[in-house]
Amino acid sequence: MSSLKFTEEDFTVFNIDGLEPRMDMIKRRLRPKFEIVGEQIAPFLTMQVQEPVTVHIAKHARRTVNPPEETWIAWSTSKRSYKSLPHFQFGIRDLHLFVWFALIYECEHKAQFARNLRAQLDEIWPLIPDTYYISQDHTKPDVTMKKEMEPDHVAKMLDRLEKVKKAEFLCGILIPREEAVALSGEDVIKRIEETFQQLDPLYKLATS
Repeated sequence: MSSLKFTEEDFTVFNIDGLEPRMDMIKRRLRPKFEIVGEQIAPFLTMQVQEPVTVHIAKHARRTVNPPEETWIAWSTSKRSYKSLPHFQFGIRDLHLFVWFALIYECEHKAQFARNLRAQLDEIWPLIPDTYYISQDHTKPDVTMKKEMEPDHVAKMLDRLEKVKKAEFLCGILIPREEAVALSGEDVIKRIEETFQQLDPLYKLATS
């Protein structure tokens, strides 16, 4: 699985100026690796969620000017889309790889998830490792480590997720660039699988 190993050159793709040049390099350097990841992880997730999952590789088709600052692959139980459903993501930006469970703004499950998690917080929240990160906006690099979130911070986040249409919730890990380039392809797959396994309680909560 040496063709899956991430290199410094993969991360410098996001330093390329211009939409077309950057997209060309994303397609040539990163998309083949994402295709491998998608094929490797799909059977694992299918077993975990007990439903067939489909691989969705970001195409960035709506962009006309600004080049993407990150790119990703998603898995969902719909063949048509992933944005409207609870889903799993793996991606890359200039400083790290990311592995997320995600409820983004199009997802209709957010309010129910927020209510479910609030009701079962004492049971579910401790199952998520303290070193995992929370993001409330997938378009921005800002994240908060779970262990740094005070109870009132969590309460406000869930309240916003329930009531604000554009609110989002992503939870998972970041693999810093310097660590990522030292990982083998097998290591990458193992980290993704371990992370998705840890995030399964959140997925179950979002789909119950």
